[in-house]
Amino acid sequence: MGGTEATNFEVRNGAAWITLNRPERRNALSSTLVTELYDHLAGANADDAARAIVITGKPPAFCSGADLKNPPGQAAPGAMAVPYPDVLTAILESPKPVIAAVNGAAFAGGLGLVGAADIAVCVEDAPFSFSEVRIGVIPAVIAVVCLRKLGTHHGMKLFLTGERFNGTQAVAMGLAHRAVSGDRLVEAVQEEIDMIALGGPTAVVECKKLVRRVPDLSIAEGFAETTTWSARMFNGEEAAEGMAAFREKRPPAWARPTEEGKT
Repeated sequence: MGGTEATNFEVRNGAAWITLNRPERRNALSSTLVTELYDHLAGANADDAARAIVITGKPPAFCSGADLKNPPGQAAPGAMAVPYPDVLTAILESPKPVIAAVNGAAFAGGLGLVGAADIAVCVEDAPFSFSEVRIGVIPAVIAVVCLRKLGTHHGMKLFLTGERFNGTQAVAMGLAHRAVSGDRLVEAVQEEIDMIALGGPTAVVECKKLVRRVPDLSIAEGFAETTTWSARMFNGEEAAEGMAAFREKRPPAWARPTEEGKT
């Protein structure tokens, strides 16, 4: 496992796991942590052994938000610091699916990681809160990613009150996809990784682009662009392999064997 002061990085079972590693600060977003996270995202995307990227926290928390003593974007003289919006953008634009494995409390800026992730799996009783209003500020930057999932209906109430909600409620409101017991979190995340691995690598990349792109198009633009997109994919080598594998009742070439040696 690759480790630094604020994060750990490990590739295992088909995914790159990035662990926020400041448990004494409940994995608060310091300048160092954000910069390392940004670098690890780039490293994970360059690693062929990883079909997906997982972001999680070292217990007891997932991420408590910005470190008010050393906030993201600030750096020592002569050092470079990555702004937090750049990290959220890197998650959104990552060609590989990014999974948030929310193992504990996710507050304020920490919820930006959940909002930006493609898939979010959380512990049922993990506490969540857009707590910024309680200290006289607003969840400005993370609103860009979180409101796309929550919508204005849920977002308005949660932003105005700063009230706490849990993982199960986060699923009901659209912020997360699955809520499981704490002892099943890693297993549930691995299930998502394994399902992603069943798809063609290029198809997975293009699906992520598709979901990000289509809602911004008019109906006419959408049909025009996606018709061309579909034709390009159907004429690709990956589609040829996938359809041949289907006809021949065998796993496609990209299938990754499980630990039991099955596909």
